[in-house]
Amino acid sequence: MRTVTGRTDRVVVVGAGLAGLSAALHLAGRGRQVTVVERDPRAGGRTGRVVVDGYHLDTGPAVLTMPSILAEVFAAGGADLAGHLSLTRLDPAYTARFADGSALRVHTDPGRMADAVREFAGPADAAGYLRLRDWLTRLYTAEFDRFVAGNIDSPLGLLTPDLARLVALGGFRRLDGKIGTFLRDERLKRVFTFQALYAGESPMRALALYAVISYMDTVGGVYFPAGGMAAVPRALADAAARAGVEFRFGETVTALERRGARVTAVRGTGGRIPCDAVVLTTEPPESHRLLGRAPRRVVPLRPAPSALVLHAGGRADEPPGHHTISFGDGWRSTFRELITEGRPMSDPSLLVTCPTATDAGLAPPGRQLFSILAPVPNLRRGPRDWDREAGPYAEEILGHVRARLLPGFEPEFRFVLSPADWQRRGMVAGTPFSYAHSFGQTGPFRPRNLPRGTENAVLAGGGTVPGVGVPTVLLSGRLAADRITGAVPAGLVREGAR
Repeated sequence: MRTVTGRTDRVVVVGAGLAGLSAALHLAGRGRQVTVVERDPRAGGRTGRVVVDGYHLDTGPAVLTMPSILAEVFAAGGADLAGHLSLTRLDPAYTARFADGSALRVHTDPGRMADAVREFAGPADAAGYLRLRDWLTRLYTAEFDRFVAGNIDSPLGLLTPDLARLVALGGFRRLDGKIGTFLRDERLKRVFTFQALYAGESPMRALALYAVISYMDTVGGVYFPAGGMAAVPRALADAAARAGVEFRFGETVTALERRGARVTAVRGTGGRIPCDAVVLTTEPPESHRLLGRAPRRVVPLRPAPSALVLHAGGRADEPPGHHTISFGDGWRSTFRELITEGRPMSDPSLLVTCPTATDAGLAPPGRQLFSILAPVPNLRRGPRDWDREAGPYAEEILGHVRARLLPGFEPEFRFVLSPADWQRRGMVAGTPFSYAHSFGQTGPFRPRNLPRGTENAVLAGGGTVPGVGVPTVLLSGRLAADRITGAVPAGLVREGAR
């Protein structure tokens, strides 16, 4: 594994989102002097928080999986997850609702889920689910440590026995077809393939190896932190500060000082910070601007679809569970419209999250909070005036939710985030999901976290390896730290750590 050369005693991390906080904790635990510079007044990045009339809105990710990775980040800085966060395991992980009126509660316990599938789709698919679960577990075992949680310097680094195991498991077949070898019911297949959209692909085009995302939620489980998702970066920042990390909030980085191929200081609105190495978790275009060069690619990087998110609160007589996947009747057409044609879904599938189902304190007494996520094209694929269209489209989406899930729901407030808002935050093509995870944009083919042309700068975040999602972004911080210090065995804190 290639690493930063020369001294690395003082490290500046640009950005206090999940990737930056993870990098800071890992580096502090390895004895580095770490300073985190963040343009916002508090930690969080995309995992943000807005408070409106007593409603506490999570403006970033809504789904938390793989808490073991989060625990490793805390442990890297000498802290304990349980001492900073209280996590509730959701059961069911989510409920899938379909256009024909049927519904399936998705449990992570194999026996309960097999019983639910048997009642929903019959004994053949119940048996198929158990085979699928075994396959997902074997896929995860073959794939995760080497290809997701490890640094790879070049495509030649893929040539390992684990790659042979992935091939034998069918990881390079199409996701939809591979899942179809286990399940016959088309509704059930959607439950185990819709996660491809998280990777910016359709199940019909995505490789089966991306079923590892399905493993994370349908086998590993879905969790929710007390205080909402924004509690995660707050807790990480607290642990980092206790580990000796210095935070400089409300400061924007404007330039990097260099001596030859090395960054010697970070300059920003708060002054100059000398450093021996720098971790950039800024959006890829901003990172490239600071570095003075962008990677050359024969084929330009393709951004993932974006999202419109409607936060709405009010009284609801029978609120649903925490997470509901509301599938429209259309399926192939949904991905064609989003990814190929660049227009909003004509028959939308939606993620409806009701965080107050688990934490009532996120809304005023007697009220429920809903976050409704509707995938939409990114601004490169489907340019639109979202400042003008966001309100009407949000009302259209709310109409679908009323018809399918919340009859008669009249929110007392609305808060909408659209691709225009993501673009103002500097996100590529107005999408919070960065670059799609096509084969040519994954692993060693994704933008490197050790960019050429600078000896001591490392990247972290969703735009580099391993990719988008809370677990993978946390891993990106550890992978960035590994590039600076060399990989450290789990549980080992280097001499000099605070």
